[in-house]
Amino acid sequence: MKMTNDEYKDYSERHMPSSPLLPDMLKAFAVGGLICCIGQLIGDLYLDAGLGKTAAATAASVTLVFIGALLTGLGVYDRIAVFAGGGSLVPITGFANSVVAPALEFKTEGLVTGTAAKMFVIAGPVIVYGVGASVVYGVLLCLFGG
Repeated sequence: MKMTNDEYKDYSERHMPSSPLLPDMLKAFAVGGLICCIGQLIGDLYLDAGLGKTAAATAASVTLVFIGALLTGLGVYDRIAVFAGGGSLVPITGFANSVVAPALEFKTEGLVTGTAAKMFVIAGPVIVYGVGASVVYGVLLCLFGG
């Protein structure tokens, strides 16, 4: 069966499922907001426990990374991601998920060639560009004042 480009475009548009955009956006917003609210709550609990502002923020970040990694290991984070879509990509828990998920997926290939080698497949570029951007920012700050 031969089709022209226009015929194929018409065919694909007729058979493409419609995307429930508004419900998807609402779910992403609600879940992403909930993750952020939980992070704020954890930070406030650390403040109430007597930590300073910087220490509480650091402890909250570490706790969120741990929770994200734990939920990924238990298979819960994947279900959250299926429901929430982009809402589950809130930076800190999404980052933990992006490190743990490939490590779990390739663990059968061994600790070095599987888990260790594949752990940063997704998160690696984020780390590289994040560190690179922070170096550039630091140099600019040193050169132009601060």
